[in-house]
Amino acid sequence: MSAQAAKRDWSARVIILAPYLWLAAFFLAPFVIVLKISLSQTALAQPPYLPVFDLTAGWSGLKDFAAQLSADSFQLLSSDALYLFSYLKSLQVAGISTAILLVIGYPIAYGMARASRAWQPLLVIAVVLPFWTSFLIRIYAWINILQHDGLLNDVLMRLHVIDTPAVWLSSDTAIYIGVVYSYLPFMVLPLYAVLERMDETLLEAAADLGCPRWKSYWLVTLPLSLPGVAAGALLCFIPIVGEFVIPDLLGGSETLMIGQTLWTEFFSNRDWPVASAIAAALLVLLLVPILLYERLQQRSLEGGR
Repeated sequence: MSAQAAKRDWSARVIILAPYLWLAAFFLAPFVIVLKISLSQTALAQPPYLPVFDLTAGWSGLKDFAAQLSADSFQLLSSDALYLFSYLKSLQVAGISTAILLVIGYPIAYGMARASRAWQPLLVIAVVLPFWTSFLIRIYAWINILQHDGLLNDVLMRLHVIDTPAVWLSSDTAIYIGVVYSYLPFMVLPLYAVLERMDETLLEAAADLGCPRWKSYWLVTLPLSLPGVAAGALLCFIPIVGEFVIPDLLGGSETLMIGQTLWTEFFSNRDWPVASAIAAALLVLLLVPILLYERLQQRSLEGGR
């Protein structure tokens, strides 16, 4: 092997290894730390858990450390209805919000993809434009819009849609409004990327064969857009499950999602082991749709071959 070929081979290995090192440093290592804390016991100390790993203790210290680890925090999660309710509520909000985002985002992405080339960059900018403003400022703006004497009630009363101000804030409805508004670009952009790359000659061929437009959409456009649907659904569903700011500011006391429970255990109760157990269980829960998506992608690639 020549020196130039060996250099190229080494460069290729570095390029392949770089993302694995990144994941190991910023995902695997923090997860191991969180998992270790989740197997610890709450203590009035600094840090507020025991045991603490000490490299200077030697082999005997390592055995003592391993012997003190316990799964009590995970047992508490499975036995306390509060945590189960928080997980189920988070999955409910994420599932319904993702469905609403798909219903709203698909027509927007379809219209963007079918617009003229001159208009498409402007439409993409219009979708991304809310990101230019702070996320927290946008959520506080929705508080002003949805409050009892806010803009929404004022407009609806002027239009004679309602006679008295409706209760929007501190409800599930406010959470869904805030989530759908905040995550809409995450649904629209993957769908637009797939629909924009679609070969339009397929639709022309379907039309030449006498296929109506609605049927060509159902048989051609929709199946080809499914990768974008899956990508957009994952990009929305996964972060919505762990959402904290939107339900905390727009939701009521009855809407307790897992992000709020995690924050309470960590900062208010100072129970780091239980908070870490919540985070570890949430990560495992979110890995399920990711693995299912990868399995479907592999099957589609194998079917394409």
